[in-house]
Amino acid sequence: MTQQPLRGVTSLRFNQDQSCFCCAMETGVRIYNVEPLMEKGHLDHEQVGSMGLVEMLHRSNLLALVGGGSSPKFSEISAVLIWDDAREGKDSKDKLVLEFTFTKPVLAVRMRHDKIVIVLRNRIYVYSFPDNPRKLFEFDTRDNPKGLCDLCPSLEKQLLVFPGHKCGSLQLVDLASTKPGTSSAPFTINAHQSEVACVSLNQPGTVVASASQKGTLIRLFDTQSKEKLVELRRGTDPATLYCINFSHDSSFLCASSDKGTVHIFALKDTRLNRRSALARVGKVGPMIGQYVDSQWSLASFTVPAESACICAFGRNTSKNVNSVIAICVDGTFHKYVFTPDGNCNREAFDVYLDICDDDDF
Repeated sequence: MTQQPLRGVTSLRFNQDQSCFCCAMETGVRIYNVEPLMEKGHLDHEQVGSMGLVEMLHRSNLLALVGGGSSPKFSEISAVLIWDDAREGKDSKDKLVLEFTFTKPVLAVRMRHDKIVIVLRNRIYVYSFPDNPRKLFEFDTRDNPKGLCDLCPSLEKQLLVFPGHKCGSLQLVDLASTKPGTSSAPFTINAHQSEVACVSLNQPGTVVASASQKGTLIRLFDTQSKEKLVELRRGTDPATLYCINFSHDSSFLCASSDKGTVHIFALKDTRLNRRSALARVGKVGPMIGQYVDSQWSLASFTVPAESACICAFGRNTSKNVNSVIAICVDGTFHKYVFTPDGNCNREAFDVYLDICDDDDF
């Protein structure tokens, strides 16, 4: 997720299991542990310049960097640099072990233990990674100005999802069964009528969630059968969704938007979600019928509305208490706990940009 810098933050990303997040900044890079919140390390401006995007590979020493902001040190926004912090060397260039260069700006990077995915506005490249990278796939996409894409981190499933050629559709590719250099039969889900604005896979890659530019509904589909599993209603007013994430066991889903609200939905037991009051009235006209059938969030909380945020689930502390973390570009960290009956309370608030660590990454 990227936004105009507030306090110098250009983009925020969780790692693959949401135990850490990385922060691309005008002043370099910062890496944080989520629970407990602490800075794990940083690359300062002298080392890397201003950054546009950062992607972590689990909790390893490898980072994918894309320059950006007002004073990038290395290259343009059309290159992905792999930084290996385990490499010895005083000069920062000693730690830059790989470079992927393109003719157009890089909009997103996704990594798993054996592959790296690089997203441009109309094309997606997949390389073997990190040893002896070679190009495995190249996919043409619909115009994708946000660089939407998700990659399943599971060892069992190598699923990649991105916007399909048709407006509102999702393309799913199983990288394990597709032969490099061949174009596989497109596996498409017609998810929305308007353009896709946000997409996310659950940890095992069995379910994909997406929202359109309208941002009122989140739809979930089975990645195997392509069947729609459930439709969740964020609200009735249009909104821009920043982030959708599943809980580790796929029991819940959270979503953040430019309304400044983080919504939490139940997936395992959808009876926990709120229904429209009209659903109890009986028959209604076709216009409001769509609202009656929808499931509304079981719980929600607010963060500063003018500040974009990413959200994810914390580690469960007990069977009936779950938590959601929201990380905002204004430098704030919010943790809320919620119970299955919809109670939601703030447990922690911090300013992560004020938490310093003296060590370099």
